[in-house]
Amino acid sequence: MHLQEISGTDGGQRFFLELKADRVKNWDVIHIDTDHYGEFPSYLKKFDIRGMAEQRVLAIPDGMIDPKSRNIVALGNIVDVVGYNRQLISSEKVPNTLEDFLKPEFKGRKFFTDIRPLAYAALVPELGISWMVDYAKKLAAQEPVWVRGFTRAYMAIMAGEHALHSFGNYNAIIRIARNDPKGSLASKVVEPVPVRIHEPQGVYRLAEHPYAALLWLEFQAGPEAQKIIDQYEPLKSSIYAPGSELEKLIRGRRISLKGWDNWEAYTQWVGQLTEAFGFPKAQLK
Repeated sequence: MHLQEISGTDGGQRFFLELKADRVKNWDVIHIDTDHYGEFPSYLKKFDIRGMAEQRVLAIPDGMIDPKSRNIVALGNIVDVVGYNRQLISSEKVPNTLEDFLKPEFKGRKFFTDIRPLAYAALVPELGISWMVDYAKKLAAQEPVWVRGFTRAYMAIMAGEHALHSFGNYNAIIRIARNDPKGSLASKVVEPVPVRIHEPQGVYRLAEHPYAALLWLEFQAGPEAQKIIDQYEPLKSSIYAPGSELEKLIRGRRISLKGWDNWEAYTQWVGQLTEAFGFPKAQLK
């Protein structure tokens, strides 16, 4: 077995262009670039993975499989939470709701906000686009410190440069916190919890080993692989995998899901909320 990582937006774009040019060779399972999600099904084997799962031919939870294409499997999720430095702000003072960030005490460079509103767009299914656009404008009026990317932001919070991030990837917080000697980096779950589909994959239409590819997808969806994902990614497992760390994190909570039924609309929501933010530029370098 050979695994190859395609990382970053540029890497995904290059792979998609090679796919369209029919230059992709020796691949059995391919990662689906979310920016071109609607175009990928034609490059995949027309396996009815959803049907196989429903008939228990494959042990893959139904929620991981696109019910429309039926041949794309999302093996993980991204959950967004509020990150903070517990030495600079106590848990009791960290916002418990979205509206808490709009309080006067959080105005004027008191928290980070990412210029790409990916987490906020994931709240649209639960709260509606009108409510979220209005909220994004009010949040921008709080004059946050605009950032791009969670690693740099959480490193700054861990170092004590800033106290709070309005919403960010839970897995990024945990990854950085593992190397935090002071144990200062912490997180709080705010509801509704933004949850996004992650790591969609499918069997390439020119796969040399298509049935082995199906078994590979099944393995990744199973408890052994999900545990590995939680340990080493970390915490990018699937909320549909019973007992996974993310399933336990959101269990019993109100969530808002960027899921299979709103994939294309999500891109539009990101654009609308970016406009509501005022097209900010990152201030943290």
